[in-house]
Amino acid sequence: MNAVVVAVLVMLILSLLRVNVVFALLIGALAGGLSGGLSFTDTVTAFTDGLGEGATIALSYAMLGGFAVAISRTGIPELLVSSVLKLVNKEGEATRETLAKALIIFALLIMAIFSQNLIPIHIAFIPLLLPPILHIMNELRIDRRLIASVLTFGLVAPYALLPYGFGLIFHGIIATQMKLAGLPIDMADVPKAMLIPVLGLLAGLVIAVFISYRRPREYHIAPTNIEETQKKTASKKDIVVTILALLAALYGQIQTDSMIMGALAGIVVLYLLGAMKWREADDVLNAGMRMMAFIGFVIIAGNGFAAVIQATGAIEPLVASMSEVFAGNKGMAAFVMLVAGLMVTMGIGSSFATIPIIAAIFVPMSVEFGFSTLAIIALVGTSSVLGDAGSPASDSTLGPTAGLNIDGQHNHIWDTCVPTFIHYNIPMLVFGWVAVMWLA
Repeated sequence: MNAVVVAVLVMLILSLLRVNVVFALLIGALAGGLSGGLSFTDTVTAFTDGLGEGATIALSYAMLGGFAVAISRTGIPELLVSSVLKLVNKEGEATRETLAKALIIFALLIMAIFSQNLIPIHIAFIPLLLPPILHIMNELRIDRRLIASVLTFGLVAPYALLPYGFGLIFHGIIATQMKLAGLPIDMADVPKAMLIPVLGLLAGLVIAVFISYRRPREYHIAPTNIEETQKKTASKKDIVVTILALLAALYGQIQTDSMIMGALAGIVVLYLLGAMKWREADDVLNAGMRMMAFIGFVIIAGNGFAAVIQATGAIEPLVASMSEVFAGNKGMAAFVMLVAGLMVTMGIGSSFATIPIIAAIFVPMSVEFGFSTLAIIALVGTSSVLGDAGSPASDSTLGPTAGLNIDGQHNHIWDTCVPTFIHYNIPMLVFGWVAVMWLA
């Protein structure tokens, strides 16, 4: 069996059996490397060499966690909660609950969308916004799988379709890698090719919101770590300083292209302007790092996993062997390439990193099958996005879990990865295939 298939299947099966995701990635990498012809030593070397690629991102999330806890100690979260309750308490009881649910879902969806295009802060808003409203969600019995699905849609669909913020980077990588593979394209064609596949994501969101997770779900109403450390109510000065800190964090990240510097800028503003005390710095950073430790370790392990997959050289044979089976059948060839892209992204956890891997293989193969340029763009773009939702090692699933599991009541695999895989990868696979055949 192909090494990529072995590695991904082992990792996914172990994750579904509730084995810690970091260990699942490590064992999956070992299984893939050994089945791909690498020695045990070479597999371990490839894995450890790849770990460093995730260190920067892991530290970024640790700093963001510290910034989130710092914000929480200003009393702003309590003010936010009180404001929401005052708004919904103006209505009747039934209307109040419906309005509160709709408000929370809509606000989180808009924030997630903005985080990719308008204000490109990626998942930095999640540890700031989610923990303070978890107990409201518990009171309203909102299914956290619904929130995970809403957030993941907002983190994936905008960059896949819109050429702004992270979307501009994503579309640029597609154009660059397709040119390197021998097929220059106009980047303006990427949104046209990706419209139908993204409609698949929208269909999944509608199903999740209005069908799958509309029923109430009970949670223990217990204080989160952030709530336990919160000791004061926000003053007018705290509000002003917090806004300045958030602006400083945004400005710092945009100017330096570093979440680490952005979080540091926000924390420094909080301290210098007196919203936080310097003597509390150690406690704040420790609390934040504990909150984001899980996502950091998974990202580091995911980079090691990706390095092993690439070291086996098994991706090209996987696609070639699958395509040979359906030689002459464009429909089956397109479907097989989409599935191959899904497996690669599920393992690597990054659609951005998947594009260079698959474009070099898919582009000449698609040209040989006679697909049009727009169809090939749709094929490469959809293949890379498939798996971003649902992958245990993806930012798009790790981010929501980091915010929703503050009180230990949200499982990364069964409450984030499985729901997002079902609601987004399956419809996008169908809609992506339709797009490729329609544009062919």
